[in-house]
Amino acid sequence: MHELGVVFNIVKQVDEIAEKNNVASVASLTIEVGEVSAIIPELFEDCFEWAKKKSKYLQDCKLNLVVIEAITYCEDCKKTYSTVKYGKTCPYCKSPHTYLVTGNELIMKKIDVNDK
Repeated sequence: MHELGVVFNIVKQVDEIAEKNNVASVASLTIEVGEVSAIIPELFEDCFEWAKKKSKYLQDCKLNLVVIEAITYCEDCKKTYSTVKYGKTCPYCKSPHTYLVTGNELIMKKIDVNDK
């Protein structure tokens, strides 16, 4: 379960940001996670709920986890399609010349804080 390691890293980064900016606590944290990023949202949320209790700033933090749809682009017909539904082969022209456009991200998007 690599979600725990990812969560520990995020908690550490947020703690450092909070300390550096002299905030009282973090009210909410918005994380964007790609649909094919190998992060399982339910496990990530469970790990976050456990890890935040060990943080000075995240005790009452609300996690907003936003899943970004995986979209693939076909270089031959120039169309995009749902990666999860169709995989690497373009459903329009059956070309294997495709690449992932979105859906592999893990982005710390927003930190809302409570001032001292």
